[in-house]
Amino acid sequence: MGKIHLLDDASINKIAAGEVIERPASVVKELVENSIDAGADTIRIEVIMGQRGSIRITDNGCGMSKDDAALSYVKHATSKIKNIEDIETVRTMGFRGEALSSICAIANVEIITKTKDELAGTKVIIKGGKLIGIDQIGAPDGTSVIVDELFFNTPVRKKYLKSDSVELAQIIDVVTRMALGHNGISFSLFNNGKEILRSPASELLDTIIHIYGQDVARAMLPVNLVSGTIRITGYVSKPELLRSNLLFQSFFINDRSINSKVIGFALRDGYGTLIPKGRFPISVLKIYVDTKEVDVNVHPTKNQVRLSHERDICDMVTRSVRDALAGKNLIPGINIPSKQSQQSQLLQQSQQSQLYDEPASSSPMVKEEVADFRPSAKDTERRLRRSERFGEELEKPPGIEIPQVRVLGQVDSVYILAETGDGLMIIDQHAAHERVFFELVRASKRDDSQELIIPINMELDQREIALMKETIPYLEEFGFRISEFGQDTFAVTAVPVVLGKLEDPLMVHDIISDILSQGKIKDETGIFERVTKSIACRSALKAGAVCSTSQMESLVKQLLRAENPYTCPHGRPTMISFNRQELDKLFKRS
Repeated sequence: MGKIHLLDDASINKIAAGEVIERPASVVKELVENSIDAGADTIRIEVIMGQRGSIRITDNGCGMSKDDAALSYVKHATSKIKNIEDIETVRTMGFRGEALSSICAIANVEIITKTKDELAGTKVIIKGGKLIGIDQIGAPDGTSVIVDELFFNTPVRKKYLKSDSVELAQIIDVVTRMALGHNGISFSLFNNGKEILRSPASELLDTIIHIYGQDVARAMLPVNLVSGTIRITGYVSKPELLRSNLLFQSFFINDRSINSKVIGFALRDGYGTLIPKGRFPISVLKIYVDTKEVDVNVHPTKNQVRLSHERDICDMVTRSVRDALAGKNLIPGINIPSKQSQQSQLLQQSQQSQLYDEPASSSPMVKEEVADFRPSAKDTERRLRRSERFGEELEKPPGIEIPQVRVLGQVDSVYILAETGDGLMIIDQHAAHERVFFELVRASKRDDSQELIIPINMELDQREIALMKETIPYLEEFGFRISEFGQDTFAVTAVPVVLGKLEDPLMVHDIISDILSQGKIKDETGIFERVTKSIACRSALKAGAVCSTSQMESLVKQLLRAENPYTCPHGRPTMISFNRQELDKLFKRS
């Protein structure tokens, strides 16, 4: 007898179901997509977590006739395409005819449905893929699908489900993305009879308010860009509003929620140096393209697509984010959250910790080296004059006007206090000067260099030697001149003009060590950013530098002349503002 044989239909259906239905959230996703395709404008999701859990999805869509309902659970039965050519232009959320049959194969399912033209509805009962019965029943227009005892006949899959709280968090995430992607539909989610999420049909910004709260919505900026057949709309957060993971980034292609690393990278590129490494903006981006340019048939769950002009779309995403941020006042404020916003934040943190099975992490701190000694007044003056001289060549680009400030003093030789027209501003002197130098280095002629009277020798280990040989051509573009000097030593004979009179050779050591410590160069853009950031960081005023009033005024003036005065090159804020209302709240003034 041969070793190869055909599987029976029951085994085939269970295996296929495992590709589409991974957990309870998969059931919610597939059934809600069916409701959307049915034209519903109100969708209610009810879940009961536990060993014999239950999921019920109710909508007011077009419903099904008795004949259609009897066929709906059969594998590859679909109303959304008729032939292979239809896949190229499909705009519905589902089209394969796999979802309902996959659910029915591994659960007990009851379908109650009615069209508006029929007097009575239809009730279909399926258990483990087998039809139990079809009857007439009184029912409202639309469809209700009840799924009980999910994975009752596939105990291995049920065994690997996580805790009820984690599975509920996954369901919340699915419904959240559905509500954001289809804000014209009213969604409500109930757990054990208690409403935990409601999003009425509304404009997208109103939906964001219902999902994330008013404080988040206030920090969102509209995105709108059209080029040819591609259109991008939605909202992205200001750099002050960041999260520690990608959970709060939602992307949609022709209203279909997708996962896309390349679009995520394009989104981040739009922020440039406005956000720090390891932090992610909140976003709801909707991308509309010709359906013939999208292959939606690359994954069973349809959460991945293939784009024929992916590079063009990513470039547009980056440009649309830059346009959204351009000319906006991005100075972060201290916001005292309302009770509603605090509750919304707690819900988000709960979702986040449950999804990742760990506590929601707080904002990471950027460690900055603070010298044990105080830099001399001469050193501070030299650094400020160096940036001021080059800064005079730059013109402040047109955009939003930053309020005029009056310097009040310095706190612990780290922060500058200044008064604005309606409150108080705190400026980080190192971050501010670092931003100024970053823009000066970026705008200067990169090959301008100054010869050193005495070369600076650097002794490197084998790893650093390999990286240095790869990095030298890029460093020379910035004005460095470096050559091998012996077996494991390199000699620096010239440095960029922007470094000014080089009185401390250790600065060159520090800059090159910073660059080499980050490892292999991935692309020219990466090395450009790496070198520019390092030169700016090492050239700027340090925390702990005592500044006179005139020096502080000079630094603030330079900062406000920068193209992007809001963050340092690493994404840390350069300044934070408190308006009068926020100060009154802090002091409990009515």
